[in-house]
Amino acid sequence: MKAIFVREYGGPDVMAVEDTSVPTPKEGEVLVRIEAAGVNPVDTYVREGRHASAPPLPFVPGKDAAGTVEETGKGADRFKKGSRVYLAGSVTGTYAEYAVCREDQVRELPENVSFDAGAGVFVPYATAYRALIQKAGAKQGEKVLIHGASGAVGIAAVQWAKNAGLEIYATAGSEKGRELIKEQGVGHVYDHSSEPAFEYLDRIREDSGGVDIILEMLANKNLREDFRALAMFGRIIVIGNRGTLEFDPRLTMGKDATIRGMSLFNAQPKEMEEIYEAIDGGLREGYLEPVIGKAYALEDAPEAHREVIERRAYGKIVLHPRSEGTTYG
Repeated sequence: MKAIFVREYGGPDVMAVEDTSVPTPKEGEVLVRIEAAGVNPVDTYVREGRHASAPPLPFVPGKDAAGTVEETGKGADRFKKGSRVYLAGSVTGTYAEYAVCREDQVRELPENVSFDAGAGVFVPYATAYRALIQKAGAKQGEKVLIHGASGAVGIAAVQWAKNAGLEIYATAGSEKGRELIKEQGVGHVYDHSSEPAFEYLDRIREDSGGVDIILEMLANKNLREDFRALAMFGRIIVIGNRGTLEFDPRLTMGKDATIRGMSLFNAQPKEMEEIYEAIDGGLREGYLEPVIGKAYALEDAPEAHREVIERRAYGKIVLHPRSEGTTYG
């Protein structure tokens, strides 16, 4: 089979396609034929060796994917050969034609969800649920600001927020991204790239009277300024960060505000089961619908990594291990 290998930590070009043998599932494991693999910002941090979950070298990247069950190991009897599934992690990595997973990393993919969409499920929707529901404790009728809402996690947060009955304020840096957010049913949409810088936060404050929750995707850039739009007793959940900043803690004191960091991989087993059940229900009922922005061929994984970090977000990026890439939207 073909798979992407990382043999040294570094930039996107350390990834290369290699021929390797199809892995064999051990006891309690499942072999999945991968039809689409999800590309996430966290994958780039792992590739660079600066994430806590980075495995020892060499490794096959990837946590998200969707496909069909090819083979099951002893004791793994929840799925049969040919079952449509999405993955919530894997043992061998998902940037490949096949991946071995623990049985508890495999979830049923409803017939109404495509493989591309299935590859956009786990990391974005689990991250957004943990941030909005488990960490922020969002309640019906509250106001939430979602930074970068046109990206995979942002769209997931929009859909969770709609289902939870929140009033949504959302930003994107491109016209295409803002149109996507509007298509998701959001009425309050703002350009976070407009000048003067951060003026959009003042407009959000004026329009909303202050938001109760902010989902922060780029804390090193926005965190200090978020207090312009935050209501008294508001909560800021830090989902993403790519650097450091100077910060005055008095900003939190004036509004009795709370700043909470989060990592999906810190979720405890009971919390993960809650996340899985929520995602499975949302997919079945149809209110969770991953948006796919672009699909790349497997050998174009380096370009996919550049896209997910360097360019303005539009939906989920996936890899096709067996076919060419496609642009959506």
